[in-house]
Amino acid sequence: MKAPEGAFFLNGIGRHDMKHVHIDIFSDPACPWCLVGMARVDKVLSKLDDDAEVDITHHPFLLDFDTPKEGQDVVEMLTAKYGHAPDEMWKHLQDQAKTCGLEVDMHKQKRRNPSQKALVLIMAAKEKGTQHALARALSRACYLDALNIYDDGVLLPIAQKFGFDKVEVMALLSNGEAIKEVEKNARQAPQAGIKGVPYFIFNNKFALSGAQSESVFEAALEKALSMVRVAD
Repeated sequence: MKAPEGAFFLNGIGRHDMKHVHIDIFSDPACPWCLVGMARVDKVLSKLDDDAEVDITHHPFLLDFDTPKEGQDVVEMLTAKYGHAPDEMWKHLQDQAKTCGLEVDMHKQKRRNPSQKALVLIMAAKEKGTQHALARALSRACYLDALNIYDDGVLLPIAQKFGFDKVEVMALLSNGEAIKEVEKNARQAPQAGIKGVPYFIFNNKFALSGAQSESVFEAALEKALSMVRVAD
């Protein structure tokens, strides 16, 4: 799959007959760049005219399959991984987040917590039609509110805002098979060539990796729409 070049810009986004675009998103609620990437996509989608139709399906990705249940100190973890404190890359992320209206303070979230339970809820939300909204809410809970997205007490009230009742949520969060299924699907992503997130696939034709600029996402969406028009 080939992503559109960054220099490919568009004019008059959304000025077309009713067309359908499907976007597959691979993400991890524990990934702060996923929060930024989704925010940028949402801003682009908000510019579409009413005659454009877009639906989104989320797929699980895990930055770390082995994050301990009690979590781990995120500064210590990143320092060990990269050989230096994360302050500089955090500043870059925070600056980028501001461009799409997010006030992110990476020092606020002290721990990297497992995201398997959050991903179980996101996968289950597909049939409720709230998957993208829930994925966004869980990412915001992690990095804007510095909440533990592995804590049932944190996950329950969030899920209840997106079509789940308490019994459903508690059953899902205690379902070991559901967690195994999320991990199985997450392992398939790297095997398909998806090495990092966020990762976006448009109409199963081409992909974008990373939290690209809004102009690049606009170009991707217009390219997807133009491919639909040609196919018609």
